[in-house]
Amino acid sequence: MSNYHVGHKAEKDAAEYLISHGYSIRGMNWKTRYCEIDIVAEKDRTMYFVEVKYRKNNLQGSGFDYITSKKLQQMSFAAEMWVQQNRWDGPYQLSGLSIDGESFTFVDCID
Repeated sequence: MSNYHVGHKAEKDAAEYLISHGYSIRGMNWKTRYCEIDIVAEKDRTMYFVEVKYRKNNLQGSGFDYITSKKLQQMSFAAEMWVQQNRWDGPYQLSGLSIDGESFTFVDCID
């Protein structure tokens, strides 16, 4: 399976996980010319902009190790664009979900 397909499977599994924890998925792979968001989820009138990171193993660190300060800036920019385009006036936050292992075991989440 290609990295592209593995990444999309991880995002799909992450969305299913979020749904099972009471989140509503408002969008997946939301993109503009300038930015992207893996998953937009809502729970308790708060919007979550979720970056999904998958690692086959932890030999080179967890997925969270790859959410750098530059990535956080990109996520913030993307979230602000989504909020403006969708006229969202409620609270929102940046979130990350790291998936570890071939069986897509969740090692950390936004809950």
